[in-house]
Amino acid sequence: MEWELARAAERDAEAPRRVLLAGLRASERAMLGEALELTGHEVEAVPDGDAALAALRAQRPDLLVIDLELPGMPGHRVLRAIREEGIPTTVLVLSQHGGESDAVLGFRVGADAFVALPCGAFELQARVESLLRRRRTSGPVTSRLVVGELEIDPAARTVRRAGRLVELRPRAFDLLLALARHRGSVLSRRELLREVWSMEDVDDTRTVDMHVAHLRQALGDDADNPRLLITVRKLGYRLAGED
Repeated sequence: MEWELARAAERDAEAPRRVLLAGLRASERAMLGEALELTGHEVEAVPDGDAALAALRAQRPDLLVIDLELPGMPGHRVLRAIREEGIPTTVLVLSQHGGESDAVLGFRVGADAFVALPCGAFELQARVESLLRRRRTSGPVTSRLVVGELEIDPAARTVRRAGRLVELRPRAFDLLLALARHRGSVLSRRELLREVWSMEDVDDTRTVDMHVAHLRQALGDDADNPRLLITVRKLGYRLAGED
């Protein structure tokens, strides 16, 4: 039985992944689509936001690569809709402008990673493969985590503090879960970017700090004197509390 389960997991890891490309320029779509198909993935491209949302609802692809500036329904509305509907697709946002406001907007509506365009073909493909690999190997986590007065249920994606349900944005939940899994340890901003956002070799302190601030606010943790999310000067963050 254990051998059969191991083989099933291995087959799932090797199975092709469904990738939806939404609103990319023709050159980007051709480059990325061809590269993903050569590595065995199934790729579909749609021209606008309405078609993207319809495809997401019908097919539930493993990864969505989306330009926020979509014709029809804007990209941020597509992302907000799928997160509200509980569609678990991993999302990579592309921005033709590369501004900080686009990154903030993307993360606020549930993006998993952000790439500013133009960027090299190898960089973009590597980011896509990193997200697919993370999705492939993460697997479901069913056991609840209790850290002090926090109770975190990874399967249901719910958080309670002292028995009270706390509403969190998707990325804030992922951030809290990462800190809870490493409770007692300090995680640097780079480690959090790698684990929560799948960003490799990037020092984007604003992204992490912005989400920590939101998480503190949602948990009712005093930003001036935090008791839960502790800032360790020059190192990073840790989650306080004992099991």
